[in-house]
Amino acid sequence: MGLEILIPLAPFIMVLGIIWLVNNRKLEEKRIAATAEASSEKAAQYASRVTELEQRVQVLERIVTDRGYDIATQIEALRDQRKVDDQGTGTPLEIKQGEKAQ
Repeated sequence: MGLEILIPLAPFIMVLGIIWLVNNRKLEEKRIAATAEASSEKAAQYASRVTELEQRVQVLERIVTDRGYDIATQIEALRDQRKVDDQGTGTPLEIKQGEKAQ
C-alpha cells in the first residue's frame, strides 16, 4: 500500500533530488573559490614579508662582513641616540649643564 503511493511521486522526488544536488554543488564551488581567493591573498602577503625580511638580512650580512665597518661604535651611537630620545631633552650628552643663577 505504501509503495503504490510513492510510484506516481517518484519523478517529482527525483527532480527535487537533482535540484538539491545542483544547488549544493554550486554552493560548494563558491566556498572553494572564496577559500582559494583568501589563500592567494595570504600567500601574497607572506611573499611580500619574506622579500622584505630577505632584504633586511642582506643588509645585515653586508654590515657584518664589511671589515671597515666599526660595529661597536655604531651600536654605541645608537644607544646614545636612544638615551637622548628617551630623555626628550634634545640636549647632546657631551654638553654639561652650567650652574643655575640663584
